[in-house]
Amino acid sequence: MDVFPLGLWLDLLGTFVFGISGALLAVRRELDVFGIAVLSVAAGLAGGMIRDALLGATPPTALADSRNLLTAIAAGACAFFGHRLLAKLNKPVMILDALGLGLFAVSGCGKALDFGLDPLPAILLGVLTAVGGGAVRDLLVVETPRVLREEIYAFAAMVGAVIVVIGAGLGFSETSTAVVGVVAVVAIRVVSALRGWRAPRAPR
Repeated sequence: MDVFPLGLWLDLLGTFVFGISGALLAVRRELDVFGIAVLSVAAGLAGGMIRDALLGATPPTALADSRNLLTAIAAGACAFFGHRLLAKLNKPVMILDALGLGLFAVSGCGKALDFGLDPLPAILLGVLTAVGGGAVRDLLVVETPRVLREEIYAFAAMVGAVIVVIGAGLGFSETSTAVVGVVAVVAIRVVSALRGWRAPRAPR
């Protein structure tokens, strides 16, 4: 039996990169080691927990499998000890956030399809999975969630989820579909951030 199926790999990778993004935000806000751990766990696990709760998959994978919690804690530890090195990267939080967004959009939509949801609800759940952790992270430090204020964000996650639905419908390999979906989300998110693209706003 494969103890590391594709969905688990996507969840663990998404948990790690989102966990680091949460921990780096905590470091930037000068929080202590407990605050770093809290933001790392919240950013890494909240999206998957929201997904599982809506699917009725209880207990959530984040609680049923200790590997998820350990991964989030490890991400916090990496940021705690290595934040100076990570800070030398160009916009590290944004890049990690984009990668986590793609991983969770793909895993959330894929799990929804596995539970028998129709394509449209599966896409919605993929988006919720992708933006949930970042939203909780931002709310804990009293910031307006990125999904509501920044460049193309939820749209990027939606594109990744749509790719998963199309790939499943056409019978493509889950792995290749997941890779294409993640790459598409990261590309859209990074390019939109660099060019300042934003979703339309209400006219003043």
